[in-house]
Amino acid sequence: MSPGSTQHVPVLAREVLEWLRPAAGSVQVDGTLGGGGHTRLLADAVGPGGTVIAIDRDPSAIERAHAELACPPVRPVHANYSDLPEVLSELEVAGVDGIVLDLGLSSDQLADRERGFSFQSEGLLDLRFDRSRGEPAWRLVERLSAEHLADLIYKYGEERYSRRIARHVVESRRYGSVRRADEFARLVREAVPRSRDERIDPATRTFQALRIAVNEELKWLEVALRRLPECLKPGGRLAIISFHSLEDRLVKESLRENARLEVLTRRPIRPTEQEVFVNPRARSAKLRVAERKPFEEQRE
Repeated sequence: MSPGSTQHVPVLAREVLEWLRPAAGSVQVDGTLGGGGHTRLLADAVGPGGTVIAIDRDPSAIERAHAELACPPVRPVHANYSDLPEVLSELEVAGVDGIVLDLGLSSDQLADRERGFSFQSEGLLDLRFDRSRGEPAWRLVERLSAEHLADLIYKYGEERYSRRIARHVVESRRYGSVRRADEFARLVREAVPRSRDERIDPATRTFQALRIAVNEELKWLEVALRRLPECLKPGGRLAIISFHSLEDRLVKESLRENARLEVLTRRPIRPTEQEVFVNPRARSAKLRVAERKPFEEQRE
């Protein structure tokens, strides 16, 4: 895919703008740039006098942003969103008015057949956001025992057939390596009974588990939830879109327990039926928003 093209449709875009309230001239952060959907909307809102710091771990997203968005007010940065304090220090930005994290997988990543995010991909089962770091998923699958692979799939994918899947994958290693994404997806499907009314592919939870593991997604989310509130100015808002229960649970509990924040969404904001019809990948999205309290309230 060329860096100048994107297939990604931003999820809950209208709701993000309503809750972040990006004013002209304000400083906003899109911590998960992806295809740039939320970044574009924030850039339009803040105008040429404002700033949108667009962060992503995926070099492809940053390359695309430099080709399409690298002009005032957008400043693309290749980094992990958990490193936002260091990014702001380097850019000499004291604090920001809003931060959005869209924790979902980008449509552009799914469409990149060389990285293995799609079940139909004939490329390697890589699943890393940044291929210059860490271990690809296929290598993890090759070296783990059936017990450890099952534990990983259950922990990060909440897959009830994890042990059956792991045994089948390890057994298949006797006949050769399984490195391609489509081959691995076929193995998972063979091990999982599928009901007629099943809406998602049987490989979905296992791919999710491997992706979370190789990118250490929950670890970095926990770090970010501790660090990002300090980057907000008083009255600044943090909006986080999650897509599965492991993420949402972390977000909900962290926002609620942070003394610096006031939770604004008693219940998560969900996409409308119309949005899900137009963009089915939005169906599991949940948006939670919190606001940085005035400093005097944080000392009470």
